[in-house]
Amino acid sequence: MSWKETAEPVLTRMPTVARPEGHVPFKRKLLWTAGILVMYFFLTNVTLYGLQTTTQGGDFYGQFRSILAGASGSILQLGIGPIVTASIVLQLLGGADLLGLDTENDPRDQVLYQGLQKLLVGVMIVLTGAPMVFASPLLNADPQVVQQLGIGTRGVEGIIFAQIAVGGILLLFMDEIVSKWGVGSGVGLFIIAGVSQRLVGGLFSWSGLTPTSSDGFIAVWIGILTGSTELPGSPLTSDGLSAIFLGQGMILAMITTVLIFVVVVYAESVRVEIPLSHARVKGARGKFPVKLIYASVLPMILVRALQANLQFLGQILHSQWSGMPTWLGDYGDQGQVTEGLFWYLKPIQSPEEWMWFVGATVTADWWQVMLRIGVDLTFMIVGGAIFAIFWVETTGMGPEATAQQIQNSGMQIPGFRRNPQVIEKVMERYIPQVTVIGGALVGLLAVMANMLGTIGQVSGTGLLLTVSITYKLYEEIAEEQLMEMHPMMRQMFGSE
Repeated sequence: MSWKETAEPVLTRMPTVARPEGHVPFKRKLLWTAGILVMYFFLTNVTLYGLQTTTQGGDFYGQFRSILAGASGSILQLGIGPIVTASIVLQLLGGADLLGLDTENDPRDQVLYQGLQKLLVGVMIVLTGAPMVFASPLLNADPQVVQQLGIGTRGVEGIIFAQIAVGGILLLFMDEIVSKWGVGSGVGLFIIAGVSQRLVGGLFSWSGLTPTSSDGFIAVWIGILTGSTELPGSPLTSDGLSAIFLGQGMILAMITTVLIFVVVVYAESVRVEIPLSHARVKGARGKFPVKLIYASVLPMILVRALQANLQFLGQILHSQWSGMPTWLGDYGDQGQVTEGLFWYLKPIQSPEEWMWFVGATVTADWWQVMLRIGVDLTFMIVGGAIFAIFWVETTGMGPEATAQQIQNSGMQIPGFRRNPQVIEKVMERYIPQVTVIGGALVGLLAVMANMLGTIGQVSGTGLLLTVSITYKLYEEIAEEQLMEMHPMMRQMFGSE
């Protein structure tokens, strides 16, 4: 008996969102998407009952918050972390062909795959949420609530864990609703929402007449031009220039933000177009585009989630292992690693962490900083290429799957025999190379954006994801509007 027959009674009974019967009008899709977005913002403001407001570790996931699409201290504490981690496991198992599931052609295997994904998300909620509540200083129980309820610290911690578990499950079904009834994907929508919120705050936030460090770019420059914001020195001195470009003025952060937008949009438009013609209809021609970022930026979520889990492992070891050797990691009073293996594995998040030559508060030696930068670059570039390959192979974008799709559509490559194996050989000239190059390029851009800083202190990966997902969302909305105006096209492309 195979594992599929054993697990089928459980996996097929997993709760799921029903697919719509027939075509969903574009306006209704927008309403579903907007409704889920409003619900997401509402849940990010639902605070955890029984949580101590000040914790020793602070918001550890703050550096990854923009790509995990959660909110510290809220019911969405875990964000999309469990969904992404479960996807990593399924990507690895599927890439190694250990599952034995044909998700392209077998409806039964599709149901099993979706049920397995939900089961893994539940497991990851437990594996990431339970240590966060019970074995680390990240989420502490409020002593007053413990005294009021009289169920002990562990009891209140159990209530906190139950809340974040419910939040993780809600986010899973919200993602499924958007994927089936809305536009785009829920995961992408939540990332856009979180990053856009921080970008808008980084541009327009204004505390009032008294300038503060939390003011946005526009408010800071109004203060500099009117003289209400004082620079540490004259604009012509090194201190003044450092403050304008790296500090209060945020010039470098603005340049980096705009540059990332431009580079990603340009990279999305760079493509190799393979000509196609219909085998039976003369004059019917088309093109199959192989984009430079063929695997999209989404595999970067998997790489950063892996880094986040490694850092979380360090936090757990630090809190539970009193004799933890310093070569593994030395954690200060704020619960942040300052040296050791986990420090080298920690991604660079801001210019202050490595620009020792402009007076930044870097306590490590220059060679240690350079080694950490090298580790971060290697992790992101190599990891981006590897996960891009897995993403392409497991989402039906590889040469073999693409050749079969072209064959089934009745198209062929002019000058070549109409055969899936022939088309596959042509696709193998482009897809694998472009996938590796695109994944490595995205990893490099993510590290460079982090090192130079961005508006609103958005992570480089978060900014890359937002621009790429927004671009693809725009393309999907344009396609939906085209289908709405020409209903016959829905029948041609099998959308109805």
